[in-house]
Amino acid sequence: MIEIACVLLVDRDGRLLVQLRDGRAPRHPRHWGLPGGHHEPGESIAETAVWELWEETGLRAAHGLAHFATQELPGPGLVKHYFCGATRARQRDVVLGEGEAIVFVPTDQLFDGRPWTPGTAEVLARFLASPEHAGLTALAAA
Repeated sequence: MIEIACVLLVDRDGRLLVQLRDGRAPRHPRHWGLPGGHHEPGESIAETAVWELWEETGLRAAHGLAHFATQELPGPGLVKHYFCGATRARQRDVVLGEGEAIVFVPTDQLFDGRPWTPGTAEVLARFLASPEHAGLTALAAA
C-alpha cells in the first residue's frame, strides 16, 4: 500500500495552492495536483503533509493542518490523505521546490480544463463545497 499526503492550502482570497508536475515526474507528468508526497516510515501521515508542504513550497499553514479526507484509488493500492489549512502567504512567498509551477489559483479557474492527477478533481470539488473551505478562507483573511 502506497500512502500519500496531499495539502489543500487556502489563502486569504480563498484561492488554492496547486502544483504542475514537471515532465520528469515518474507518474502523471504535466498534470496538476496538490503539494504533497509519499509517506515515509517513522513519521505520521500528518507529519508527512507538513514536511512535504514545506519542502515543495517553503510554506507552513498558519494554524496547522487538519485532516479533510482519505481516498483509496483503484489499481496500485494507492491511498491519498488530504489535509487542509490556511495561509497568509502570497504568491511571491512560494518557493518552487518541486515541479514546474506552484501557484495559488482562484476557485473559479480550478476546473478550466487542466488535467488533474487521479482523484484530485473529485476531492477538490468536495473541498470547495465544504464548510472547511469557507472557514479557512475567513481564518486566512483574519
